[in-house]
Amino acid sequence: MTTELRTEIALITGASAGIGKAFAEQLAPRCKAMVLVGRDNEKLAALSDALRQDGLTIYCLALDLSSNIGVARVMEAIRQKGPITLLINNAGFGSVGRFAEADLDVQQAMVNLHCNATLALCRAALPYMKESGGGRIINVSSMGSFFPLKNSAVYGASKAFLNAYSEALQLEVRRDGIKVQCLCPSYTRSEFHQRAAFDGFDNSKVPEEMWWSAADLVSYSLAELYSDNANVICIPGEDSRQLVYQCLIASAEKFK
Repeated sequence: MTTELRTEIALITGASAGIGKAFAEQLAPRCKAMVLVGRDNEKLAALSDALRQDGLTIYCLALDLSSNIGVARVMEAIRQKGPITLLINNAGFGSVGRFAEADLDVQQAMVNLHCNATLALCRAALPYMKESGGGRIINVSSMGSFFPLKNSAVYGASKAFLNAYSEALQLEVRRDGIKVQCLCPSYTRSEFHQRAAFDGFDNSKVPEEMWWSAADLVSYSLAELYSDNANVICIPGEDSRQLVYQCLIASAEKFK
């Protein structure tokens, strides 16, 4: 991304690694200030040091957004450090296993992070965006939101919620100059599948063409976000879009 005038004040959750880190790196030239939120204080500090440059102020918040206290602290940061012009709700995690045997606390924490935190931060940022005459929001979903995910039922369902919420929200705020994107990546090379919850996950079983680097994914997302005629639902890659399209057609056939 070429250097732009520094007009954005961005808040990025899940910023310490993977997709969130890539968003921070690529948005830095556009931003006069960034609020980076993640759970790993050392990684946030290292990222902040790497991004520091003239004209850019960076604030780091190391906390857990699946908790009410964590959400409240970020909402306060929106009030104090804003007005936020670009909100990226990227923080998330997944788990693998049958729901009947799953740890309920973990599943509810996933819903809190994917759904409740996203709602709270959007609600906190939107009034300032409206007052400023515009803004942008990216809610990071998943291509898995379009399929019934056996053994990841809550993950898929929580991401499907983000799709429906984002599309409805865009209808509500489009006259306020606010643009909403719901990014639905396929497999992305990041720390997501390296966590303990994915022990035994075999990357080699996923076709190479389905994998994206975090940097390429974010470049695609931002190009769409700053274009004039992009859809709310953003599915990077023609192969991924065709797969989702075929799934939706198959689902519709069941109701005939």
